Amino acid sequence: MKKSLVFFLTLSFILISVGCKKATESKKVSMDSTAAKRGYAMGYNFGKNIKDLSADIDKEALIKGIKDALEGNKPMLNDKEVQQVLSSFQKELIQKDMEKRKAAGDANLAEEKNFLEKNKKRPEVKTTPSGLQYEVIKEGTGPHPKPTDTVIVHYRGTFLDGKEFDSSYKRNQPAKFQLNKVIPGWVEGLQLMRVGAKYKFYIPSKLAYGERGAGNVIGPNKLLVFEVELLGIENNKK
Repeated sequence: MKKSLVFFLTLSFILISVGCKKATESKKVSMDSTAAKRGYAMGYNFGKNIKDLSADIDKEALIKGIKDALEGNKPMLNDKEVQQVLSSFQKELIQKDMEKRKAAGDANLAEEKNFLEKNKKRPEVKTTPSGLQYEVIKEGTGPHPKPTDTVIVHYRGTFLDGKEFDSSYKRNQPAKFQLNKVIPGWVEGLQLMRVGAKYKFYIPSKLAYGERGAGNVIGPNKLLVFEVELLGIENNKK
């Protein structure tokens, strides 16, 4: 239900933005009022969100639909027909998105397999039975954390191309979390470390976010690279 609501709201803004195109071309928009700023901000935000949406839509029919609704004219499609068209459109977009994600996921898996096969041959890289790969940048002298412990870490996360997607260093604030509440690659990897150590992890997608990915940041079947410093451990008493 929530996804359907988001879809129809988005579709409505698509229609409004396209339908008002002629009006904005003939009338210069000024940002000298709160109402204008609100309208522009909403339109720009939704425009960014739907930028990649591609669909076969007749613009003249679209504009006609908007005018009929705003002016109270008799609609050319009844309510049932409107719902059927929008439902079919929604299914089409979902199918296209699924196909796109599958293609991206397959490509990411192929890239991951190729990288890990080469990476494990480097003498400084160790591979665990689960497939996690890591290298020691600096060893620590403190204790190892247990899964139920809360750990304090600094980290930097990147993709294979070096693009950074997260960093506690940039926030200038170490992360603190219960170890068994994060992805399997972290749970396994941090238990190998002692307090004071710094490791680099190469986490296969099956030990990260898998086919689902994570939001719009981490795609399906994406291998993740983390540099992690274990700064401290807090023992959680049950």
